[in-house]
Amino acid sequence: MAISFDKALGIHEQAVGLRIQRAEILANNIANSDTPNYKARDLDFESILQGVQGDHKPLSMARTDAGHNSGLVNPDFAAEMMYRIPDQPSVDGNTVNLQEEMARYTENAVDYQASFQFLNKKFKGLTSAIKGE
Repeated sequence: MAISFDKALGIHEQAVGLRIQRAEILANNIANSDTPNYKARDLDFESILQGVQGDHKPLSMARTDAGHNSGLVNPDFAAEMMYRIPDQPSVDGNTVNLQEEMARYTENAVDYQASFQFLNKKFKGLTSAIKGE
């Protein structure tokens, strides 16, 4: 009897991947906090996971080269990548609020750790089942 890792691991594998991609986006926002006219971006984590959990697969990008990224997030899909609306716009057009971005980055890091721990426990359970413990 073959083990299906998709069924065994559940949504946690995709959640870890999305948390990594969101960390990159938030870090990019933080790095560009002083760049004039830079628009802060973020992912709608829930809508992406709903697409992964539902019957339909998330939209995928057309790749012109096999080396291009084939991650879960498609930049052309508006529900996934969004611009942040600032509470108080700056004079130079930058929409990054550094304190809020740092808080989001920290929250995402904690959520990543939780998803990673769930995934780790799943692997430990599979290992235990294979060994017959």
